[in-house]
Amino acid sequence: MGPTGSGKTDLAVDLVRRLPCDIISVDSAMVYRGMDIGTAKPGPDILALAPHRLIDILDPAESYSTASFRCDALAEMAAINAQGRIPLLVGGTMLYFRGLQRGLARLPDADPEVRRALLEEAERIGWAALHARLARVDPESAARIHPRDPQRIQRALEVHALTGEPMSALIRAGAQDPLPYRLLKLARVPADRGLLHGRIEQRFRGMLDQGLVAEVEALRARGDLSLDLPSMRCVGYRQVLKYLNGEYSFEEMTRRAVYATRQLAKRQFTWLRAESDLHWLGDLASPLDSALVLIREALRSPR
Repeated sequence: MGPTGSGKTDLAVDLVRRLPCDIISVDSAMVYRGMDIGTAKPGPDILALAPHRLIDILDPAESYSTASFRCDALAEMAAINAQGRIPLLVGGTMLYFRGLQRGLARLPDADPEVRRALLEEAERIGWAALHARLARVDPESAARIHPRDPQRIQRALEVHALTGEPMSALIRAGAQDPLPYRLLKLARVPADRGLLHGRIEQRFRGMLDQGLVAEVEALRARGDLSLDLPSMRCVGYRQVLKYLNGEYSFEEMTRRAVYATRQLAKRQFTWLRAESDLHWLGDLASPLDSALVLIREALRSPR
């Protein structure tokens, strides 16, 4: 686990070189085909050495839920386990990690009309106002969801509109389906937040140099992808699409994308701090050696 830009993939590939591990991606953006540069998807050389399951499995016009991820991840974990190998889950979509570990309540499917109405309302009054409404109807969800996280605000309000019940209450009441595996949770997290921020900006500017604008232009040219789709709301893609639509200058797009990525990392830190039994690797001289020590200790410990 870890925030964006923290070096998770490098450590995972190093572990694959040393252990019989197969990687399962835990990333809500890497599932989409044609979205390679802006998601920092591993390149062909890395994938040849360490194949990643659950990347490039959907068209950007499709939606993917935490429930879908859990189902797919469990199937991949079982297949890896059947081969006598170790599933290594790697990514920064903390909601997916939590859903995988704790199981999921039965929530209503997405309703396009309700979602459209909420988006139109957000355009009129802003997401902060919708977050304030969520705080009135579902204080527990509002406390957990950041006011600048429109996708999750929209989902919580959608569930309330469809059921008349707070999403938090439905989640508590939902049947739990615990994960049938023993977990060792490692977090790749730089101790210096400023260092991470600098790395995030450098990485995004590198994406621009690699052709991110052309990548988004190709997606835009399809004509069926808009900002109300989860794929186009991904950090970086949303800002570049607005630049291509003439809403931002290049400099403004860059500034907003870097800021949004830093905010994403901040939310990921918040989720990580709420995790139990988490081993923080931080800025260690050799995170691989530290990870291997923890793995050996876990293997020796009683189940």
